[in-house]
Amino acid sequence: MNKAIAACEVEIEVPFFDVDLMEIVWHGHYVKYFEIARCVLLDKIGYNYMQMRESGYAWPVIDIRLRYARSAKFGQKIIVHAEISEWENRLKINYKIVDKLTGTRLTRGHTYQVAIDMMTEEMCYESPAILWEKLGLKKP
Repeated sequence: MNKAIAACEVEIEVPFFDVDLMEIVWHGHYVKYFEIARCVLLDKIGYNYMQMRESGYAWPVIDIRLRYARSAKFGQKIIVHAEISEWENRLKINYKIVDKLTGTRLTRGHTYQVAIDMMTEEMCYESPAILWEKLGLKKP
């Protein structure tokens, strides 16, 4: 695994509409929190979803993994960390959600995305040069 090449963090206050009757976050909303952080991270490297489309590539999520350690609760302030750890053949983003006050880990996970050439609708087995460029790297 590569060392993280780009990272960000986002603060979220858990809204009422994300919790169940026990006032804990419903498990599916953590995917939304990952997406919020992923969008900030992609903006940070100058390759957000609109820029991806303009470059001729779609980058669908093809796999997502989550591991829950503790529940987030209504009104809790959480920090979602996101970092790019793979980029050569696919885009892997690692996530960690922690309590803002204590730093206690609540959830961790990762997503894999692959480049799809929008003209041919074919999956690319290597990440296109534009991703390397946005990460400040030269493609070998």
